[in-house]
Amino acid sequence: MNGNDRAPEPATTRVSVEGADMQMLAGVNDSNLVELGRATGTRVALRGDSLTITGDADNVARAEAIAAAMVMLVREGKTLGADDVLRLSLTERPTDAPAGTNGALVLPGARRGVQPKTPGQAEYLKQIAAHDIVVGVGPAGTGKTFLAVAAAVDALMRKRVRRIVLARPAVEAGENLGFLPGDMQAKIDPYLRPLYDSLDDLIPVERLQKLIETRTIEVAPLAFMRGRTLSDSFVILDEAQNATGMQMKMFLTRLGVNSKIVITGDKTQVDLPRREDSGLMQIERILHGIEGIAFHYFTDADVVRHRLVRDIIRAYNADAAGA
Repeated sequence: MNGNDRAPEPATTRVSVEGADMQMLAGVNDSNLVELGRATGTRVALRGDSLTITGDADNVARAEAIAAAMVMLVREGKTLGADDVLRLSLTERPTDAPAGTNGALVLPGARRGVQPKTPGQAEYLKQIAAHDIVVGVGPAGTGKTFLAVAAAVDALMRKRVRRIVLARPAVEAGENLGFLPGDMQAKIDPYLRPLYDSLDDLIPVERLQKLIETRTIEVAPLAFMRGRTLSDSFVILDEAQNATGMQMKMFLTRLGVNSKIVITGDKTQVDLPRREDSGLMQIERILHGIEGIAFHYFTDADVVRHRLVRDIIRAYNADAAGA
């Protein structure tokens, strides 16, 4: 091997961590640092008041930007886990990732505030604030339903609306509804449980029960919306890919004065007998361009569940593309 074939010297840089909680920055058993190194192909070490990053020059530059974003989040008192580091590594410009109070919902009296974890989530909340009807489309785990419910709770607690109405189509996803035990309410409740779970995460149990008892918050199957006018309300239709075209038209025309509608759905999980009957697919074709209506599309980069969820979604997408 001649002199021209020698491998380039590794590059090294240091990122100041002064003012950041070292334990929060490093993570449990240094899991955040391990993830940073794995995602960028670098070696990362926390020494004194700086992070030392070593590796290929391009990789080091990328890792330096991610590390700076990590330090910024920790300095602002935000929690940081390995999945957060992975999301930062998938962000085109990590320093532009949501931080501070940008896009955050600080819910008065709620169990906790809500902070968007990706630029896509932050943009979604902005769209909800700015439009009367927002359609959030994307894969599982992107927070499209949870963030919509959080925005609804925020609007209710700030007295911008008088009630929240959450709806889902009760469509059988390969199961037979008639064979479930109990009366009709007991049969329907499993379909509505994800909406209750989001509420449980945002509102103390005692207060939530009172809000439901007084019908300030209502969770119901989509079919129960027929014939109603929903004024002074924040209305959410979840799993909209399983609403038929006629159901979607019925739902949209419930919109009353001083109300907001958010529709969420995943086009890859249509459980209707015929995919083309999906009301979500229909409104994509016919409602674009109407003032006051916004469409927001999430990608697998917005997935905020376990990292494997993102990999699973990508694997399914790749399989569908090759079919």
